[in-house]
Amino acid sequence: MPERTLRDLIADGRVHLFDGAMGTMLYAKGVFINVCYDELNLKAPDLVQEIHQAYVKAGAEILETNTFGANPVKLGHYGLVEETYAINRRAAELARAAGGARALVAGAIGPLGIRLEPFGETSRVEAFELFKTQAQGLLEGGVHGFVLETFSDLDEIHEALRAVRAISDLPVFAQMTIQEDGATAYGHDPESLARALDEYGADVIGLNCSVGPQGMLEAIERMARVTSRPLSAQPNAGLPRQVGDRKIYMASPEYTGEYAKRLVEAAPASWEAAAAPRRSTSRPWPPMCRACRPGRSSPYPRSRWWRLPASSPSRWPSGRVGARSSPPGRFSPPSRSSLPGEWIRAQCWLGRGSSMTLEWTRSTCPTDRAPRAGWAR
Repeated sequence: MPERTLRDLIADGRVHLFDGAMGTMLYAKGVFINVCYDELNLKAPDLVQEIHQAYVKAGAEILETNTFGANPVKLGHYGLVEETYAINRRAAELARAAGGARALVAGAIGPLGIRLEPFGETSRVEAFELFKTQAQGLLEGGVHGFVLETFSDLDEIHEALRAVRAISDLPVFAQMTIQEDGATAYGHDPESLARALDEYGADVIGLNCSVGPQGMLEAIERMARVTSRPLSAQPNAGLPRQVGDRKIYMASPEYTGEYAKRLVEAAPASWEAAAAPRRSTSRPWPPMCRACRPGRSSPYPRSRWWRLPASSPSRWPSGRVGARSSPPGRFSPPSRSSLPGEWIRAQCWLGRGSSMTLEWTRSTCPTDRAPRAGWAR
């Protein structure tokens, strides 16, 4: 891994896995929420590094530094403004040490926690300088790139991106967060987010946190229609559901793994997707997610574009599902109602046990997919 840069991973045409939530893991290890989690890079470095190492062991290829809230504004709540540079630099060093030869490191930068003009009193110039201070510490600590994550305001993430670009040419992931209605708290829909982040020049654009895998899938599909940039998707476990008198989080690791495959399919070209969902557990990745791992040929065919012959609409494509299907053998679409010359798509999903489900959908094939006959990698 050290021989490869983060830019190499973005350009290699494969899916790559980030780690999972840091705060969740720290809390699980007994660190209460009234503590500044970012300061633990200085006060409890062994604990932070232990979590990084657990994610590497679980299969993460890209680690995020423990610096989501390590900007001068949020650190100021704990009287740690003067420690901003030191906290960020140490965080990068800890992640680098944990990643070793197995994982690259991205410096995590989150929102300032205050509103920018015209919604608040902080100017864009001030925001730029605040983000720049944090980015400098991460850069000196040796990160391989940056992740701007969980932003709701496009103006704010723009200033964060400008601040990083002012001091470094390393790759930048720019990720927004959405609500249940599919838009940000500022009312930006997925298409607007994709167009803006594309225009700003982020290397990879996407979403993180938000409302769970299902809601993110729908938003990523919409973003994919308006951008050719590599996409990243890092959903959380979603919002809890009311079941009787209990609130239960429904997103299990297996559920998240299944949606990882669908998120890969949602990209403009699945081999350009830059990140599968982050995990909030350090257990090994489930089989469905491992099938999307880089360097592995998926045992499950996922998607293929077909064009119906203009001369004979009754001639539908068919192919072999494979030994894992139930029953094994060949498949064909259930309907012949599409029009001659129309593009259709075959998708294969893993069902219960070892069964497979084929779904044929009538759709418009993106022009960049048209000449790529054959199963997607």
